[in-house]
Amino acid sequence: MTKPEPFKVYAIRYAHHGGRNANEMFIGGDPHDGPMALDYFVWVAISSTHTYLIDTGFSAEVAKRRQRTLLRTPVEGLALLGVDASTVQNVILTHLHYDHVGNFDMFPSATLHVQDKEMAYATGRYMREPPLRGAYEVEDVIALVREVYGGRVEFHDGDTTLSPGVSVHFIGGHTMGMQCVRLWTQRGWLVLASDASHLYANMEEIKPFPIVFDVGAMVDGYRTLRALADSTDHIIPGHDPLVMARYPEANRSSKGIVVRLDVDPTS
Repeated sequence: MTKPEPFKVYAIRYAHHGGRNANEMFIGGDPHDGPMALDYFVWVAISSTHTYLIDTGFSAEVAKRRQRTLLRTPVEGLALLGVDASTVQNVILTHLHYDHVGNFDMFPSATLHVQDKEMAYATGRYMREPPLRGAYEVEDVIALVREVYGGRVEFHDGDTTLSPGVSVHFIGGHTMGMQCVRLWTQRGWLVLASDASHLYANMEEIKPFPIVFDVGAMVDGYRTLRALADSTDHIIPGHDPLVMARYPEANRSSKGIVVRLDVDPTS
């Protein structure tokens, strides 16, 4: 079988939050509690024929209200790679939490890919409960519903191949409709876990993140990530600052902003 054209894949660091303790990152806490940071990323996969943006970050207004440090917009990060936001044709929304679905209006030409279960979750009965709705922004959800009526949203019921070398895979756990993205690259099958595993330690030590809809599904999701990727080094967590340390910068102008994921980690 002919292999598809490999994608170049990049992580774009758009925001940061340093005000968490390690004890808050794992169900059951962490015996080595202390200061621990989170980075916020969007990701982009580029081939000669397709560009896929994975997630769209959050706005300056949301950053201020939630006390996060917004470093740049995803549009500014994409520009460092020569990608014009207005021409992006496909945006994969791994789930609809505030830090993954804001700013989709910056990509007016894109089809938005989301799991059926995620939209049902974000607009259904569970949003009556503060612990489950806390990471959603109601205005983002309402805006996305408008895009559904406008015909711009593509729904997926489970695993779907979007084009040769790129597919979405239902995970659940963190939210009802959490999905990851699998990409064919020059180093093999790479998996963007997004919040199926916030940190390397969540999946490597089987220590679930405490913002969760279904703990059992989250733990099962770690196995799914490993099954989809060519190795554990081919799984990229959603918020771990170690991603910036383990992978090389994309180019000279992107130091500390964009790293390349389709090459072997440097550490």
